[in-house]
Amino acid sequence: MENIETTYKKLLAPSQRLIEDVARLEGDIIILGVGGKMGPDLARLAKQAVDKAGIKKRIIGVARFSEPSLKEQLNQEGIETITADLLNDEQLQQLPDVKNVLYLAGQKFGTAGKESFTWAMNAYLPGRVAEKFKSSKIVAFSTGNVFPLSPIKTNGFAEDSPTGPVGEYAQSCLGRERLFQYSSLKYKTPVLIYRLNYANDVSYGVLLEIAKSVKEEQTIDLQMGHVNVIWQGDANEMALRCFHHCSSPPKILNIAGPETISVRWIAEEFGKLFNKKPLFINEEKPTALLSNAAESFRLFGYPHVTLKQMIELLAGWLLSGGKTINKPTHFQEREGNY
Repeated sequence: MENIETTYKKLLAPSQRLIEDVARLEGDIIILGVGGKMGPDLARLAKQAVDKAGIKKRIIGVARFSEPSLKEQLNQEGIETITADLLNDEQLQQLPDVKNVLYLAGQKFGTAGKESFTWAMNAYLPGRVAEKFKSSKIVAFSTGNVFPLSPIKTNGFAEDSPTGPVGEYAQSCLGRERLFQYSSLKYKTPVLIYRLNYANDVSYGVLLEIAKSVKEEQTIDLQMGHVNVIWQGDANEMALRCFHHCSSPPKILNIAGPETISVRWIAEEFGKLFNKKPLFINEEKPTALLSNAAESFRLFGYPHVTLKQMIELLAGWLLSGGKTINKPTHFQEREGNY
């Protein structure tokens, strides 16, 4: 396990390109919604890049911190934290004015039955945040769910493709984008809309879900038969480097892995590593939720961590009893019901 953890930490380290980009970024960085799946490691990556650049720059994380231990951990690592409910306008307005804002807050799972809260988090709140930080640069996290399912043979939708969100979660996410676009045009705020699918870490993600199904001999539904995946460390690095590409009107950028990957193939690769035969149900549909991220590769280069590296690391992590979190992606969902 020690060797696997060492490899894992190396794959989370900032690249020289990130260090250089952070060094020439003016002002501090605030991460709204730092308590989610990606937020803690994003904050740590920013802090490491700042330290390696030899500069002084505050990294501030804002969340409700329902798990106090995370707040303590981040503080110990030199990351400032603020406990706040962003939907509480008084608490939102009390946040410090910071030049660089990473917006990660949002609601996805549990949408059914809580539609109004989903819209409040994903559409109303972005409008309030955009107003509060109208003089900042904003990298606003969004999702490939704003697109409809695309034919496998097209390799996914590019940024200029028409949106067509399926279900209220995806619709509310398009609302989030529209509110940031409106505010950017109104106040000339430099914004980048960061459409991500799917980030993967050893503790969560599409690859982990498939790996666990193979290892535990559970069936894998092939109806959503193809996916895009990217290492969380690469996705976080690109998010930080996006500050140099914010604009008004906002730039839209797809963040995803370079391959359109067969779920069946992924399962079979894990099967080889676990010495188990994957169990499948249903057949692959001709469409899937896919994004074409060619523009991000033009700007930042290809991801540092390859698909094979992710698969081998995840297999080793599971076999060694590594800790995971119970936050499924629901990547199999085709009707938008989260």
